[in-house]
Parts: sequence; C-alpha cells; structure tokens
Amino acid sequence: MSLMSFLSAILFVLIVCCSTPFAVGDDEPSAYEVLQENNFPVGLLPRGVTGYEINKKTGDFSAFFNGSCSFSLENSYQLKYEPPIKGVISEDKLKNLKGVSVKVVFVWLEIVEVVRNGDKLQFSVGVASAGFPVENFVECPHCGCGMDCNKSSDFVSSF
Repeated sequence: MSLMSFLSAILFVLIVCCSTPFAVGDDEPSAYEVLQENNFPVGLLPRGVTGYEINKKTGDFSAFFNGSCSFSLENSYQLKYEPPIKGVISEDKLKNLKGVSVKVVFVWLEIVEVVRNGDKLQFSVGVASAGFPVENFVECPHCGCGMDCNKSSDFVSSF
C-alpha cells in the first residue's frame, strides 16, 4: 500500500467517524425513539438530528443538528430550531426547553414546555399556551419545507 493510499484511507475513516460527533451506539435508541419512550410523537423533532445526549437519571437532554432549522407548518406557524436543543424529558413532559421558537404574529417566542395530556400536546411559551392533537406530530418535518416538501413556495430556510 502506498503512502498516499494509506493517508487517503485514514482521512476517509476520520471523516466518517467525525461526521457524527455525538452519535450514539447501535444498541442505544435514537433521539426519536427517546421521545417515543416518554410518550411523545417523533414529529416533535425535525429530520436531521445528528446525535443527542441524555442523562437517564435527571432527564437532561440535548439534541444536535448541523445548523439552524426552520420551516412553516400548515402555512400558519413558523418554527425554528437552534442547535443544540436542550431540556428535561420525562413521561408526558418536556420542560426547561431551550432552542425551539415559534413565530406569533411578528414576534419569535421560545417554547419552554410541552405536555402530553391524552391525545393532545400543550405547547407553552411561558405566559400562554396552545393545544394540538398528537396526530399532527406523527411525522417528522423537514428543515426548510416542513411537511409539504413538494412545493418550493413553502421553503422558509435551512442553514
């Protein structure tokens, strides 16, 4: 094996290993499966989580993306995810959230808590909250286009 072939092989291994810096082992659940283990639908997180960390004793978690992620849902709500997303997860409750915002009228408000109550999810921005059916979150939205990725006019932004 020539020196160039050897260096190329080493570079390839480094790129593959380092492209997912917070990857969890094969026997560990994905970030989406952790949501499901706590009775939440996978659609609370957009596609593209590159890794996560969780303290199973305290519920502290962080989810990582390659960059900011924003999109519109049903042409009425704009959501923005700023990595890393952090919070505390437990059965039916996500609290102390950081990194997830919703645009209300002309103002971005941080979603600080999500509580599941039966077939409803209650999203809180601190002073106000809104409820939505769990069935609205069975699919993960895509950064840039949300759930309607076939229409380029719905493209918001993906960094």
